[in-house]
Amino acid sequence: MALGVSYHGGAYQGWQSQSSGKTVQDHLEAALAAVACHRVSTLCAGRTDAGVHALMQVVHFDTTAERQENAWVRGCNSLLAHDVAVQWARVVPAEFHCRASAISRRYVYVILQSDVRPSIDDGRVGWVIHPLSQPAMQVASELLLGEHDFSSFRAAACQARSHVKVLQSIRISRRGAYWRFEFEANAFLHHMVRNLMGCLLAVGQGKQPPHWVAQVLQARSRKAAAPTFPPHGLYFLGPRYDTAWGLPERTDGYDGLP
Repeated sequence: MALGVSYHGGAYQGWQSQSSGKTVQDHLEAALAAVACHRVSTLCAGRTDAGVHALMQVVHFDTTAERQENAWVRGCNSLLAHDVAVQWARVVPAEFHCRASAISRRYVYVILQSDVRPSIDDGRVGWVIHPLSQPAMQVASELLLGEHDFSSFRAAACQARSHVKVLQSIRISRRGAYWRFEFEANAFLHHMVRNLMGCLLAVGQGKQPPHWVAQVLQARSRKAAAPTFPPHGLYFLGPRYDTAWGLPERTDGYDGLP
């Protein structure tokens, strides 16, 4: 069984289960166990850090319970907190794997450019004070596209077997005081998006020239890059799969971001 799950990550210690029980996975598995009437263990398409949100986290799990797809959705949502919701459920073949079957993964950062820190949007957006140059960031982003060793953009605790990833696209747009940075790659290293964001903002604010990001990339050292940007405003948009699996590509909230 596969599920599409959305959540506001502010109250959780990330996706992955921990002894504290204060993670999205812990809460979701408790709800699934109640609906299935047996213990459920899930796998996800992309782990998220504390404070990171998701519009379509995809998970899969094995179950002997026979339930209609809508019963999984309504049953889980009746048990979950208001900041986590199952968006859809689909029966999938045994060979489907939410992580291994993904063609790509997508993240988006929403950034508020303002002299004043966010209040109503606290936690939902990142924040910068200084004006950003879209042309400069666009030039820098193009230097990052393609297959590269992204060691300069990974966390020290990253456990990925390979640091080589294919960054397929970076789309930068603006609506009023809000900026949107959308990233798509075959896969991401731990903190890769947050570190890419830190470097792009350094360029956008004029602290570094656009070609600097190529030097960071070539250095293959975390010390060469800008500080990791906070998780506020980071959303996991979800994975893409081959259409043969028949799974949704997005949820209703996808286009609701600034």
